[in-house]
Amino acid sequence: MMQATRYTRLAMLFHWLVAALITINVVLALTVDDMPKSFERPFIDLHKSLGITVLGLALMRLLWRWANPPPPFPRGYAPWERTTAHVAHYVLYGLMFLMPLTGWIHDSAWKGAPTHGLNLFWVIPWFRFGFIEQLSPATKEQIHSVFFQIHASLAYVLYAVVALHIAGALKHQFLDKEPELQRMLPGR
Repeated sequence: MMQATRYTRLAMLFHWLVAALITINVVLALTVDDMPKSFERPFIDLHKSLGITVLGLALMRLLWRWANPPPPFPRGYAPWERTTAHVAHYVLYGLMFLMPLTGWIHDSAWKGAPTHGLNLFWVIPWFRFGFIEQLSPATKEQIHSVFFQIHASLAYVLYAVVALHIAGALKHQFLDKEPELQRMLPGR
């Protein structure tokens, strides 16, 4: 039996959908301060919706990956390249979970939460962490601040790892002449 050299169509869909949602979320996060005040809350609400969607997709993606292992790396990859790719993938998966969770905890401790419900895409009522909402205002303010810092710091890790991931794929595709992009792009 011949071993697959490409990812499954569903794995490709998860990859590109999560990549697109994360890209949109980064743009939202980096531009919200430059928007008119009336756009601030809708931008933040969309950011939250996309983050929770990424969390759900990451869980489905991980389950799919366990049931459908990815194709092996091409034989020409050096051991250090394989190790680096594996580490980058583990970090990216970790960030797909940690970024939304730290943001969700940050939001659950927000002092405005009682008067501004969390609705995914302004329609679907979603919950905040009740055990956080029940804490004293001072404790919630501290959690809000700490988890914002964690969330923002993880964003810089995300930028660096995504840049390495893209650089590695482009290196393999164009310098090593390996069909790297074809492994994750739909089509033949």
